[in-house]
Amino acid sequence: MSRVWFITGGSRGLGKAFTRAALESGDLVTTASRSTDGLSELAAAHPGRLLTLSVDVTDREAVFSGIAAAVEHHGRLDVVVNNAGFMSNGMIEEFTEAQARAQFDVNFFGALWVSQAALPFLRRQGSGHIVQISSIAALGGFPSTGLYSASKFALEGLSEALAQEAAQFGVKVSIAQPGGYWTDLYTSVRSTEPRPEYAELRAELERQWADGSVDSLPRLAAQALLKLVASDDPPLRLLFGSMVYDLAFDLSRQRMDTWAAWEHVSRAAEEATPAPA
Repeated sequence: MSRVWFITGGSRGLGKAFTRAALESGDLVTTASRSTDGLSELAAAHPGRLLTLSVDVTDREAVFSGIAAAVEHHGRLDVVVNNAGFMSNGMIEEFTEAQARAQFDVNFFGALWVSQAALPFLRRQGSGHIVQISSIAALGGFPSTGLYSASKFALEGLSEALAQEAAQFGVKVSIAQPGGYWTDLYTSVRSTEPRPEYAELRAELERQWADGSVDSLPRLAAQALLKLVASDDPPLRLLFGSMVYDLAFDLSRQRMDTWAAWEHVSRAAEEATPAPA
């Protein structure tokens, strides 16, 4: 039986690759994006199987209406992909309140609203799979992408809890952690106003990035996503790409080494004591 997908940010980048892959596998798809431009070709190639909705994921009411419209149109809901997001670039000190909130409104709260809207339908049918598209940036914080990393760290914390809460209803939750792909993520970066105090650090980062990025085609991420949702026992986390795979292990080893080196301090900070009178 064909699966029914709901994909946010499905009109471009990884979202469009996910939409194409799902359609080509014979499934039904609803895409929810602020703009539905760029999807007419896919809609024409797969008549009657692609529903496009203009939805801003930061608008909670619109998200709930969009999920309800998708379920009414296709009759059910099987796979929810929270893909909508963007990257902010800038040093932590440079962010305005509006810029910081905008980063979280899309990357974190947008995924929260979609998850909340989808759960009643998935819970009632006793099945479904929510896939949160995180990032290599959730493996650690890096200079100039701190707010982006923070939004993805928050998404992963939410998703770990959600996975445990939803499991009793037969609903699965997975976190996909992609590395670099040739999308418009980098070209659509929103940057802060640079402060002169960080000029030296920025120059160092530019030297590190001088060779440019060697990224992958989005269809490879889409193939990994299809394998993930086809699994009867999908993992909570799945790394997309060799670079992110290697970095995950490197950072984990560094953290374990540090924890071990400071074990004596950590253990000394705890001693079981009866509740004070």
